[in-house]
Amino acid sequence: MASDRLSVLARQLAPPPVCPSKAWSKINVNPELMMSAEPMHVAITGGAGQIAYSLAFLIARGHMLGPYQPVVLHLIDLPAAATALRGVAMELQDCAFPLLRGVVTTSNPDEGFRGVHVAVMLGAFPRKAGMQRRDLLSKNVAIFKAQGECIARVADPEVRVLVVGNPANTNALVLATMAESVPKAHVTCMTRLDHNRSKAQVAERLGVLVSQVHNVIVWGNHSSTQYPDVRFGHVCDYPKRGISTPLKAMINNETWLREGFVPIVQGRGAQIIQARKLSSAASAATAACDHIRDWLLGTPEGEFVSMGIYQTGEWYGVRRGIIFSMPVTCCGGEYHVVEDLLPDEYSKKMMTKSEEELAAERHDAFDLLGIPL
Repeated sequence: MASDRLSVLARQLAPPPVCPSKAWSKINVNPELMMSAEPMHVAITGGAGQIAYSLAFLIARGHMLGPYQPVVLHLIDLPAAATALRGVAMELQDCAFPLLRGVVTTSNPDEGFRGVHVAVMLGAFPRKAGMQRRDLLSKNVAIFKAQGECIARVADPEVRVLVVGNPANTNALVLATMAESVPKAHVTCMTRLDHNRSKAQVAERLGVLVSQVHNVIVWGNHSSTQYPDVRFGHVCDYPKRGISTPLKAMINNETWLREGFVPIVQGRGAQIIQARKLSSAASAATAACDHIRDWLLGTPEGEFVSMGIYQTGEWYGVRRGIIFSMPVTCCGGEYHVVEDLLPDEYSKKMMTKSEEELAAERHDAFDLLGIPL
C-alpha cells in the first residue's frame, strides 16, 4: 500500500511528458546527463523586483525547465537596482542549487538578452494614481519596443518570450511587433495565474483537490474583462484514471458562476493588493513557471491550459492582430489551440467585451508607435 502511494506521488511530481515527435531539443530530460548538459539561459526583467525574487529561486530549483536541466539566470533591471541585483545573485549562490550554472546581473539589455533561450518579462511601468490608459501605454510601449528590438537582435533565434508585466496582453503585442525576426507565436502573455486562480476557486467550492480540477479556461485580456469559463472543465483523479464529472454539473449554480466565481477571479489581484498592500508575487512566479514548463515540456495528455497568444483570425472569431487568452495544448515547444469549444450566448458576450478592450489598447499602442492598423 505504501509503495502504491509513493508511485502515485512520483507520477504527480514528474515533469509532463516530452512530445517525442517535436521535442524542443535544448531541454535535457535525462537524469544521467544532468551534469554534462548544456545550460539554458533564462532572462528575467525587473530582476530586483518582488516577482523576480520568487521566480529566480523556483527556476534554479528546476520548477520551470524540469529537474535535470541546468540553467544560467540573466537578471535585468535598471541601473538603480544594481546593488539589489547583486544581493539576489549572492543569495542564489548561497542556496547551492545543483542546476544553477551562473547568474548574470546587468542593466544593459544587450548583455542581458544575449543568447537567452527563454525571456520572462516582469518589468513594466506601473499604473499610478490619476494615470489614464494612454499615459500608461505610452510608458510601456517605449519599454517593450526597445526590448523587442533587442531580443530580436541578440537572443537565441528560437527564444520563447513570456510577458507578465501589465498591461500584459498589449505589452506582449508591442514586443511581438517590434521583434521582427521572432515568430509571433513565440511571444505570449501570462493568463496562467488567472487559470490557476480559477482552478483553486472551483476546488474550494466543490471540496475537492485542486489537482482533480481540469480544463478550466481563461478567455481574453489579463484584466477585469477576462472571462474564466468552466463549461468544458471536469473533476477527475488522473493518477487513478477514475470517472470524470463535468464541473458545471457538479457546481449546478449558474448564479454563483456569474455573480460569484467570475468576479472573484477577475478581481483577485486587487483583493490581494488590498490585503497585502503589495501585489501578488509568489503566485505570479509560480504561474510563470507553470506556463513555460508546459509550453516547452508539454501538457499532460487530455489537459489544456490558458495562454495569451497572437491571434491570426483562425480561432473562435476573435479578430487577428491582438494577444488574446485561449485554451491550448502544448507539445515540443509549440502550442495548439483547442478548437470546437462552442461558446454560448453569455460566453460570446464576455469574450467580445474583452476583445473590444484589447482592440482599443492596440489602437492606442500602435498610434503611439506610429504603426497604421
